[in-house]
Amino acid sequence: MMTPTTTVPATVTAFDLVSGLSAQRPTLRRRLSAMTAMYADVEAARAQVERDDVLVYEFYDMGVPETSGDVAYGTSITYPGKVGDEYHMTKGHFHSVLDTGEIYFCLRGTGYMLMENPEGDWQAAEFGPGQAVYVPRRYAHRSINTSATEPLVTFFAFPGHAGHDYGTIETRGFRKLCVERDGEPVFVDNPKWAG
Repeated sequence: MMTPTTTVPATVTAFDLVSGLSAQRPTLRRRLSAMTAMYADVEAARAQVERDDVLVYEFYDMGVPETSGDVAYGTSITYPGKVGDEYHMTKGHFHSVLDTGEIYFCLRGTGYMLMENPEGDWQAAEFGPGQAVYVPRRYAHRSINTSATEPLVTFFAFPGHAGHDYGTIETRGFRKLCVERDGEPVFVDNPKWAG
């Protein structure tokens, strides 16, 4: 019996376990100026950009083939901070192939994975170092850093063909926001959600 061949070479990628960064490839970076509309208080976001256009998060696209038999992976680093009372977060996305899940393993920091599906269910999973969050298929997801001092560093993996749909979240937003109330993170309805 012949062994099937592959056109994808085995790859070893070195990630720093503290920073989440890799010297082997540059990250994709999202500054606040690229995310002002994602926050509930757009005016606070714009004012903050005028003072300092901070790096909110960065992540890796490792260039894995977009086929169902491959696994895309990388790290995501969400930096501490808030816009008004809303914690720093990633833009969030659905997968283009909606019936694909994803796994996030926390290396450093604390935060939440906010998830929602098209049918209206939403979930928020709190996680920290050594904990993994499984994002079920059909759920949009975004990482939220609730630490005042540490980045939220996660390792992620998903099917290579899943793709990313950022446009739906850019247009509609998430149903819930994570904000600080009396020094604690809480989830509230998003007044800008366009369901």
